[in-house]
Amino acid sequence: MQDLTLVMAQLDPLVGDIPRNADRAIEAVREARIEHGADIVVFPELFLSGYPPEDLLLRPSMETRLREARSRMAAKMSRDVLVIIGYPGRREGLGYNLAGLLYNGEWIGEYAKQILPNYQVFDERRYFATGEQPLVVEHKGIKLGVLICEDLWDGGPLQATRDAGADIVVTLNASPYHQDKPAERLRLLEQRAAEVSLPLVYVNTIGGQDELAFDGGSTCVGADGEIRVGAPYWQAGLMPVLLVQENGRWVPQEGEIEPLEEPEESLYCALVSGLRDYVNKSGFDGVVLGLSGGIDSALSLAIAVDALGPQRVHAVMMPYRYTAEISREDAAEQARMLGVDYQILPIEPMVDAFTATLAETFAGSERDTTEENLQSRCRGVLLMAISNKKGLMVLTTGNKSEMAVGYATLYGDMVGGFNALKDVYKTWVYRLARWRNTQSPAIPERVITRPPSAELAPDQQDSDSLPDYDTLDGILVRYIEGDMSAEAIIEAGFDREAVYQVVKLVDRSEYKRRQAAIGVRVTPRGFGRDRRYPIVNGWQPGE
Repeated sequence: MQDLTLVMAQLDPLVGDIPRNADRAIEAVREARIEHGADIVVFPELFLSGYPPEDLLLRPSMETRLREARSRMAAKMSRDVLVIIGYPGRREGLGYNLAGLLYNGEWIGEYAKQILPNYQVFDERRYFATGEQPLVVEHKGIKLGVLICEDLWDGGPLQATRDAGADIVVTLNASPYHQDKPAERLRLLEQRAAEVSLPLVYVNTIGGQDELAFDGGSTCVGADGEIRVGAPYWQAGLMPVLLVQENGRWVPQEGEIEPLEEPEESLYCALVSGLRDYVNKSGFDGVVLGLSGGIDSALSLAIAVDALGPQRVHAVMMPYRYTAEISREDAAEQARMLGVDYQILPIEPMVDAFTATLAETFAGSERDTTEENLQSRCRGVLLMAISNKKGLMVLTTGNKSEMAVGYATLYGDMVGGFNALKDVYKTWVYRLARWRNTQSPAIPERVITRPPSAELAPDQQDSDSLPDYDTLDGILVRYIEGDMSAEAIIEAGFDREAVYQVVKLVDRSEYKRRQAAIGVRVTPRGFGRDRRYPIVNGWQPGE
């Protein structure tokens, strides 16, 4: 009975760092050979360039650097191991998303991705031409078919690969996370394997890249559609799959299977991973954030500590006359709980100075949100000053519900380089806070249970300006994720006045969102990459 060991290399490349990514591949194959006796090692999609390389692909030197890296890999890669790895490449004047096969110092085959996604966050038709041919390569008695990500989702290339004689199909992937995506992938794998009666090996990348977070979860399923091996989510590593030839068919044996995470844990890990990689890959010493005593900054602080450690997180309370005493107490208590550097910087002298300077200009005008926004902008100035002086990135803390309706101040609480909560609806902020406290105390209970308030005016509450968050998020999900019209949302059971209020706020706040910090994309329709609307337009809400 013949057997082979295939290793799924679930790793985190750095976009653009082709030499280091190649070195990591060489080291991973060496480790897979020593620790697991690997016969085959499979890397994720576009591993050598990192995913997504975006307009780096337009650089003339991209091909030169890739050629040098592939040459070094051929010279240094462990022998007697078939390596399947993703990279971009230009062939006959056209760019392709490729999977190359390296064995004993020679590149023996190359597959070009056939289905190029052009939806949500994907923009591959901007850069790549379409591959046309399946690839099946025999290695040590097994016929390996190769696919790349969307090829599997489409299904057509998989059928062609089976018809070309594959015994097993490996697919290289850079599949970013969003809520419910892990379960969706598993269902797809089970379905596709059963359709062609072939085992599938699905290798996904890991880590954060700008707005995207990749959760790993590399998986092998048998020809019957049953999971045989499942790699952990949110962890880089090498996961072996033992393939045994039985009655003329190659059968993956049962190994370790990482269970699906609960929704709150999965989402929280995405936020931690996205923040950690953005800060570390960008070279920041740590982060600084304004800690208000409210739920959003409290959850952001917990995420930052879990991502970076308390020694790299600096929290600043910036009270004003409207800051409630319980907010001061809760902020101090959370800073103590999590062990972060904590400072109190009152802003009243700054606000008074601005107010005095503007007194003549504002003479005869009633007090309004202008004065409220001054408070927020004073806080932004302080945070940016700390950032400049200490080399800390400002972590802004607004959630998706607020960003959707413009409930945020430009150059004030929107100041920052990254926002872990940017794509998290307010109702999920509460769910995540409660879940995080089940792991260990991180957020004072009173922060979770008290009514939310911006504390920019006496006795102010969010409900003064907005529908309750259950209603607001229900409308937003339908309008943003579902592209439903105002009238369709009303027909779904929501109050007409509330719907039109929310829809109008969303539409007119696009200019703010264009100036907002980036953040981890965790919903199927995040602001920025995959929801793009004109700032200036004459579209009116309705049908």
